[in-house]
Amino acid sequence: MITRSKNNIHKPKILSDHHIRYPIPKALMTTLQPQNKEPTCYSTAVKHHHWREAMNKEFDALLVNGTWTLVPKPPNANLVGCKWVYKVKRKADGNIEHFKAHLVAKGFHQQKGVDFGETFSPVVKPPIVRLVLSLAVSHGWYLRQIDVQNAFLHSLLHKDVFMTQPPGFIHPQLPHQVCKLQRSLYGLRQAPRVWFSRLTDQLQAIGFIGSQADHSLYIYHQGSTLIYLLIYVNDIILAGANMQSINRVITLLQNKFAVKDIGDLTFFLGIEAIRDASGLHLSQRRYILDLLTRN
Repeated sequence: MITRSKNNIHKPKILSDHHIRYPIPKALMTTLQPQNKEPTCYSTAVKHHHWREAMNKEFDALLVNGTWTLVPKPPNANLVGCKWVYKVKRKADGNIEHFKAHLVAKGFHQQKGVDFGETFSPVVKPPIVRLVLSLAVSHGWYLRQIDVQNAFLHSLLHKDVFMTQPPGFIHPQLPHQVCKLQRSLYGLRQAPRVWFSRLTDQLQAIGFIGSQADHSLYIYHQGSTLIYLLIYVNDIILAGANMQSINRVITLLQNKFAVKDIGDLTFFLGIEAIRDASGLHLSQRRYILDLLTRN
């Protein structure tokens, strides 16, 4: 019997770690390209033009909203740091919608009682979301989605907060001055609370009443008009039978905030909503594909 070893034919051993590798769909291969990944620091992001554009757009919004004023650092003031945080916003199918840069305050530098007080802010519970969606489907209601852009910038601060100037955007004539925040900023301990308070005050002025079942559910009921409004920070769902009434609410909110009307509900809290003649289908396909790309 002639074996492979006698003829100097050797097959290399392939060691296995007992993990099964699944191929990544070709449609998602573009998300793995270096320029489409989310950078972790300013020095990396500034090398790519789309991240530079995203930072410039965010910085312009901060200035337009009067987020801070530059002042000399007060003696013994608690100085809060800041950093840029980058996010690739995607559509429900996984394709890139736009690149987003947020300037985030380092809230862990804050001191309770000095530059912040209460911090709790409610967000809508998943069972309430499912309940409202079920009511909308069973009654044939419209489902609309809106997004409040730069939501936290619409809220005024009630305590003095001093922050370092943003990386890459230090004033050339006033490099040693600090930002005295006039408005809330992402990352501040009190930011979600003051924004929620600002938004709900406006909803109550329109005629909405807060639900006792969930503090993030607001209900408008005047005559035959009934609208349910769900809040998850700056993402909002409106459900109701009268499209004109929903449009009116959106217009009133747009008069106070920078509201983007997304249209019919399609993607909310990581869940894709697909409506057809048989009803409303909820899918986490996008979430599963994101998990594949992380590995």
